[in-house]
Amino acid sequence: MSKTRRLMCLAAATSALALAAAACGAPEEEESRGEVPAEAEDCANYEQYGSFDGETVSILGSIRDAEADEMVEAWSFFEECTGITIDYEGSGEFESDMKVRVDGGNAPDIALFPQPGLMENFADDLVPASDEVNSLATEGWSEDWLQYGTIDDTFYAPPNSGNAKSFIWYSPSFFADAGYEVPATWDELISLSDQIAADGVMPWCVGFESGGATGWPGTDWIEDIVLREGTDLYDQWVNHEIPFNDPQIVAAIEKAGEVLLNEDYIYGGTDTISSTPFQEGGYAILDGECAMHRQASFYGAMWPGGTTVAEDGDVFAFRFPESNEGDNTMLVGGEFVAAFNDSEAVEATRQFLASELYHNTRLQTGPWSTAHQGVDPANATTPINEFATEILTDPAVTVRFDGSDLMPGEVGASSFWTGMVQWVDGEKTSEQVADDIENSWPN
Repeated sequence: MSKTRRLMCLAAATSALALAAAACGAPEEEESRGEVPAEAEDCANYEQYGSFDGETVSILGSIRDAEADEMVEAWSFFEECTGITIDYEGSGEFESDMKVRVDGGNAPDIALFPQPGLMENFADDLVPASDEVNSLATEGWSEDWLQYGTIDDTFYAPPNSGNAKSFIWYSPSFFADAGYEVPATWDELISLSDQIAADGVMPWCVGFESGGATGWPGTDWIEDIVLREGTDLYDQWVNHEIPFNDPQIVAAIEKAGEVLLNEDYIYGGTDTISSTPFQEGGYAILDGECAMHRQASFYGAMWPGGTTVAEDGDVFAFRFPESNEGDNTMLVGGEFVAAFNDSEAVEATRQFLASELYHNTRLQTGPWSTAHQGVDPANATTPINEFATEILTDPAVTVRFDGSDLMPGEVGASSFWTGMVQWVDGEKTSEQVADDIENSWPN
């Protein structure tokens, strides 16, 4: 699957996206900060990796600030026990920095790629996973996840974190007091929205604004709906085996419009969606002014300080409902651990980052979620990350990676974003937007 991927298009939008990436799992309150578990402090658990006194492994990623500190803490005893110093750098310009460094012969030893499509651009420079890393990955992740670390039938990169994107945020007490039930199907979701509106509350609050990346939350709506129409359809769409303006995709956009273009549903009116910052999009739930907000698990870190995010708290999330009976799907995001160097120290680090020990430790050093099937979700430091990890590690759940992150940059980081803004602003119809996006797809 070779496609032209995002580079220059993403560079312009990186600053806005970095705000979201840095916040993914970042704690709002000090009590959500965890600590290294006792098992991770025992050097006997690192003897298998060898001794590398004085050697340094460089890692470049988009993770910064508090979340980066918690990640570094999770591998601190690996460093102490093996002698490897991990030099981590979090970049707010990750996509453009990677191109500059690789083209200049200064690639990091390891990169944490947040987009599988971006990683594919560097396939000629990547070191394929060793048999040991391949074995650890096969034990730790489902085939759905492994395919996104695979390029042209060669496996390069095990997953790092995992975000559950198919979430709808709500107030548990508001639902309980009103007698509302969490919907299990799309039809139930629309019926619930109608009931909430009839009761005098706006059912939905929505925000698409994200600086240079404005519109990306709208792409997630379409991806969730297409995925629930069928995984085969989703794969064909993302891989451009059917055109973007296929009638089934136009129908999915129109289905999203049942919510997003409905003036009886949207807090503040549909004309405020494109100008409302996505970080603040759900805040009206706290004031009882709207009932639901669609956003990923990482949104748990974006609520104002003092907000209790729990099943019995101020806010929590339920899964985006299915369209087909018996389906069990989840739209996901995350990073992938790819290497540009095949030294023994880099190999040891790759093996550790693919291990059950690392993922269980990282769950306990701060708010985070993972799809590694060997972890105990109860180790997560927040209820929403425990919930997300339970879903992501359930082998019965079928996952698909964020579609816009897999599409060419001209689409996934450009025309798809702007098309969602034009559509929600009423400037263009579903058909016109789909036509425009299809015409932007590189030949």
